[in-house]
Amino acid sequence: MARKTKSARHGRDAPARRSVPASGVALVAPDAWRALCAEGYRPVTQCPEVQMCVGVYADLIASMTLRLMRNTPEGDVRVKNELSRRLDIAPNPVMTRQQLMAVIVRALMEGGNQVTVPTYRDGYLEKLTPLPPSEVSLVGDGVTVDGYRVLWQGREYRPDEVLHFVLNPDPAQPWRGQGYGTSLRDVVRSIRQANATRQALQESPVPSIIVKVDGLTEEFASPEGRAKMRAEYLDSNDSGMPWFIPAEAFSVEQVKPLTMADLAIADGLTLDKRSVAAIYGVPPYLVGVGEYHQDEYQHFVTTRVMAVAHEIEQVLTRGLLWAEDLYWAFNARSLYNYALLDLISAGKELVDRAAMTRNEWRDWLGLPPGEGMDELYLLENYLPTDRLGDQKKLIEEGGEDDAGT
Repeated sequence: MARKTKSARHGRDAPARRSVPASGVALVAPDAWRALCAEGYRPVTQCPEVQMCVGVYADLIASMTLRLMRNTPEGDVRVKNELSRRLDIAPNPVMTRQQLMAVIVRALMEGGNQVTVPTYRDGYLEKLTPLPPSEVSLVGDGVTVDGYRVLWQGREYRPDEVLHFVLNPDPAQPWRGQGYGTSLRDVVRSIRQANATRQALQESPVPSIIVKVDGLTEEFASPEGRAKMRAEYLDSNDSGMPWFIPAEAFSVEQVKPLTMADLAIADGLTLDKRSVAAIYGVPPYLVGVGEYHQDEYQHFVTTRVMAVAHEIEQVLTRGLLWAEDLYWAFNARSLYNYALLDLISAGKELVDRAAMTRNEWRDWLGLPPGEGMDELYLLENYLPTDRLGDQKKLIEEGGEDDAGT
């Protein structure tokens, strides 16, 4: 008995119940909840407009050829060897260069960081393995501002052991990318709210016919009576037949339900889409608003797309190449929207000034090389460049000058 008394005396008190303030509770119908609040949690990157912008960057950068370049006294030349083929054709056994670049760019645009692990065999690059962003942790060492470690599935990597691509660096931690999630949060929330409201209006539209009845009539006071009235007077099996109703009992009025234009949803949605496009620097027509302008597209490629491409080039050059005269570069010319007439005109000017051969010109146009078109020509008579000094001799041998004497 004493043991029970001691146990009861020193027992733990029951947890106190906390009451929830009445101001934090709201009771709404399920339909109203769907109209007012978007269902479930989703990251901002799953917004369709955000996916459109990310997809534009991924498709454009992944479509560019990745070239290994060498600095020479005469200029930069392209190097073709097993290393260039490894990155441009088969970076790993199950992915192509386009697939690998698409994975890297999507992770960069969505989260600001992407980590790829290179694997070597006998001193040669064997493959590049992109790590899932959700499984990678970047942890500062707490000693220096630029010191950090990369953690993945219990493994720890130094920054020089991996390829760490960064977009929009954090000023406090320059080695960590921020992405655009903070800027997109409010805009994406507004877009989801507009879509939820539109879906609610489509699923539960307001009736287009209102029947005003005499409330004092017992026949119309119950649901059974109203159903009987609707079946007797309003429902008709014959399409287009008129209704005959007693005027003293009820009257029928037609109203128009609320639309997205009445709630200004369409205008607000357009502004939100333009905001998402502006944050990513993408032309608005690529997210479904506005019109196509070639100058705007060219500026987008030159500034925003190539900025992301240069980050990938520099990380690959720093992490994979030891020779100081080698570097990686994307072929950006394939992204520009050239018309066929523009290519013909520009190629003609370059050929006339001995800046390119006719076979290089044909390559611009997608034509196969022609025989005897690898020499440089100049002037209107298209002499080879090594015979330009013979022009005066030809005039002297012919016995005629420019005046025809």
